[in-house]
Amino acid sequence: MIHTPQQEAVDAAITSRRSIRAFLDKPVERADVERILEVAARAPSGTNIQPWKVVVVTGQARQQLCDAILAVNADPEQAREHTEEYAYYPREWVAPFVDRRRKLGWDLYALLGLTRDNKAGMAAQHARNYGFFDAPVGLIFTIDRILEQGSWLDYGMFLQNIMVAARARGLDTCPQAAFTQYHRVIAQQLRLPDNEMVVCGMALGWADQGKIENSLVTEREPASSFARFME
Repeated sequence: MIHTPQQEAVDAAITSRRSIRAFLDKPVERADVERILEVAARAPSGTNIQPWKVVVVTGQARQQLCDAILAVNADPEQAREHTEEYAYYPREWVAPFVDRRRKLGWDLYALLGLTRDNKAGMAAQHARNYGFFDAPVGLIFTIDRILEQGSWLDYGMFLQNIMVAARARGLDTCPQAAFTQYHRVIAQQLRLPDNEMVVCGMALGWADQGKIENSLVTEREPASSFARFME
């Protein structure tokens, strides 16, 4: 099979995508963010209903949101009062999913020098989610509560498009389900209408390649392990 430059560019944008957990203090042009979102909006959606909505936070708005969430997260009693509005992860973990999850966690913590008994260190690392890992651009995604599971599937394709379009421009991202725990704080800070539900957050910016956590490259199963070809 002949690989064209276009194919190679698309493949590179997809395969170079990683969850970046440390960003440079370097701004991202608003025009670039707008274009990324416009490109991503070409994602398919059932009967073209386009279920996605995005709040882009930068500067003071970003800082105020981060400060509000971090203040609640730092207080264990307050944090316990905040729970996810929908189940992102399974309620019962089984192999191979739990094994993959554990491997990711311990691989990351090993890079950061965090041992299993360092609960404070692990909590501090998790809390970095709520500062968008220092990325200059934070994205909060919402969906109308009236929409059903199919629209959430469509939403995933939109999110993937954002991450791939960002890579095509040399930018990096980190999709963050961690924000869902504090959906009430987010709704208040961003003045979300009652009909909008927080899907997730995402950090967007320039990766700090000098940070050890950004050297983590997660494994993927080969197609032969999850695909069956029938002729």
